[in-house]
Amino acid sequence: MANQTRIAKINDEIRRELGALIPRLKDPRVRGLISVTRVDTARDMSLAKVYISVLPGTADGGEVIKGLVAASGFLRHELGQSLKLRLSPEIKFFLDDSISHGAHIIDVLNTIRHAEGDQNDSDAE
Repeated sequence: MANQTRIAKINDEIRRELGALIPRLKDPRVRGLISVTRVDTARDMSLAKVYISVLPGTADGGEVIKGLVAASGFLRHELGQSLKLRLSPEIKFFLDDSISHGAHIIDVLNTIRHAEGDQNDSDAE
Protein backbone atom coordinates (compact mmCIF):
# COMPACT_ATOMS: atom_id res chain seq x y z
CA MET A 1 0.00 0.00 0.00
CA ALA A 2 2.81 2.40 0.85
CA ASN A 3 4.43 1.59 -2.50
CA GLN A 4 1.21 2.54 -4.34
CA THR A 5 1.08 5.84 -2.48
CA ARG A 6 4.71 6.51 -3.38
CA ILE A 7 4.08 5.70 -7.06
CA ALA A 8 0.99 7.96 -7.06
CA LYS A 9 3.07 10.83 -5.66
CA ILE A 10 5.79 10.23 -8.24
CA ASN A 11 3.16 10.18 -11.01
CA ASP A 12 1.86 13.56 -9.83
CA GLU A 13 5.37 15.00 -9.64
CA ILE A 14 6.25 13.74 -13.14
CA ARG A 15 2.99 15.16 -14.51
CA ARG A 16 3.66 18.53 -12.89
CA GLU A 17 7.31 18.69 -14.01
CA LEU A 18 6.56 17.64 -17.59
CA GLY A 19 3.76 20.20 -17.68
CA ALA A 20 6.37 22.86 -16.93
CA LEU A 21 9.09 21.42 -19.21
CA ILE A 22 7.10 20.77 -22.38
CA PRO A 23 6.25 24.42 -23.17
CA ARG A 24 9.98 25.24 -23.01
CA LEU A 25 10.89 22.76 -25.76
CA LYS A 26 12.15 24.38 -28.95
CA ASP A 27 10.98 21.63 -31.31
CA PRO A 28 8.55 23.23 -33.81
CA ARG A 29 6.39 20.10 -33.73
CA VAL A 30 5.66 20.66 -30.03
CA ARG A 31 3.25 23.57 -30.22
CA GLY A 32 -0.35 24.38 -29.43
CA LEU A 33 -2.19 23.88 -26.17
CA ILE A 34 -0.63 20.73 -24.75
CA SER A 35 -1.40 19.25 -21.36
CA VAL A 36 -0.20 16.18 -19.53
CA THR A 37 -3.40 14.41 -18.54
CA ARG A 38 -2.04 11.32 -16.80
CA VAL A 39 1.16 9.50 -15.91
CA ASP A 40 1.38 5.78 -15.14
CA THR A 41 4.74 4.71 -13.73
CA ALA A 42 5.75 1.08 -13.42
CA ARG A 43 6.35 -0.25 -9.89
CA ASP A 44 10.05 -0.73 -10.61
CA MET A 45 10.32 2.86 -11.94
CA SER A 46 11.65 1.62 -15.29
CA LEU A 47 8.88 3.09 -17.43
CA ALA A 48 6.52 6.05 -17.26
CA LYS A 49 3.59 6.17 -19.68
CA VAL A 50 2.72 9.81 -20.22
CA TYR A 51 -0.65 10.70 -21.74
CA ILE A 52 -0.75 13.99 -23.62
CA SER A 53 -3.81 15.94 -24.71
CA VAL A 54 -3.63 18.49 -27.50
CA LEU A 55 -6.47 20.95 -27.88
CA PRO A 56 -8.07 20.31 -31.28
CA GLY A 57 -7.31 22.97 -33.85
CA THR A 58 -4.11 24.16 -32.16
CA ALA A 59 -1.72 21.44 -33.40
CA ASP A 60 -1.55 17.96 -34.88
CA GLY A 61 -1.41 15.44 -32.04
CA GLY A 62 0.69 12.97 -34.01
CA GLU A 63 3.33 15.60 -34.73
CA VAL A 64 3.38 16.71 -31.10
CA ILE A 65 3.98 13.09 -30.00
CA LYS A 66 6.83 12.75 -32.55
CA GLY A 67 8.43 15.92 -31.17
CA LEU A 68 8.08 14.70 -27.59
CA VAL A 69 9.58 11.31 -28.47
CA ALA A 70 12.53 13.13 -30.02
CA ALA A 71 12.95 15.17 -26.83
CA SER A 72 12.37 12.26 -24.43
CA GLY A 73 16.08 11.92 -23.55
CA PHE A 74 16.26 15.57 -22.57
CA LEU A 75 12.99 15.36 -20.64
CA ARG A 76 14.14 12.20 -18.83
CA HIS A 77 17.39 13.90 -17.81
CA GLU A 78 15.55 17.00 -16.57
CA LEU A 79 13.10 14.85 -14.59
CA GLY A 80 15.99 13.02 -12.94
CA GLN A 81 17.57 16.34 -11.97
CA SER A 82 14.44 18.03 -10.65
CA LEU A 83 12.89 15.03 -8.87
CA LYS A 84 16.22 13.72 -7.57
CA LEU A 85 15.34 10.17 -8.51
CA ARG A 86 18.02 7.51 -8.34
CA LEU A 87 16.58 5.92 -11.46
CA SER A 88 14.81 8.08 -14.02
CA PRO A 89 12.10 6.11 -15.82
CA GLU A 90 12.05 5.74 -19.58
CA ILE A 91 9.29 8.00 -20.93
CA LYS A 92 6.75 6.78 -23.48
CA PHE A 93 4.26 9.29 -24.82
CA PHE A 94 0.69 8.49 -25.81
CA LEU A 95 -1.97 10.73 -27.28
CA ASP A 96 -4.97 11.07 -24.98
CA ASP A 97 -7.95 11.94 -27.12
CA SER A 98 -10.47 11.96 -24.29
CA ILE A 99 -11.03 15.73 -24.60
CA SER A 100 -11.78 15.59 -28.33
CA HIS A 101 -13.86 12.44 -27.77
CA GLY A 102 -15.87 14.27 -25.09
CA ALA A 103 -16.37 17.24 -27.43
CA HIS A 104 -17.63 14.86 -30.13
CA ILE A 105 -20.12 13.29 -27.72
CA ILE A 106 -21.41 16.74 -26.74
CA ASP A 107 -21.85 17.61 -30.43
CA VAL A 108 -23.81 14.39 -31.02
CA LEU A 109 -26.02 15.04 -27.99
CA ASN A 110 -26.68 18.60 -29.15
CA THR A 111 -27.61 17.32 -32.61
CA ILE A 112 -30.06 14.84 -31.06
CA ARG A 113 -31.50 17.55 -28.82
CA HIS A 114 -32.04 19.89 -31.79
CA ALA A 115 -33.60 17.07 -33.84
CA GLU A 116 -36.01 16.26 -30.99
CA GLY A 117 -36.84 19.95 -30.67
CA ASP A 118 -37.64 20.14 -34.39
CA GLN A 119 -39.76 16.99 -34.09
CA ASN A 120 -41.72 18.46 -31.17
CA ASP A 121 -42.27 21.71 -33.09
CA SER A 122 -43.72 19.83 -36.08
CA ASP A 123 -45.97 17.73 -33.78
CA ALA A 124 -47.40 20.92 -32.23
CA GLU A 125 -48.58 22.20 -35.63
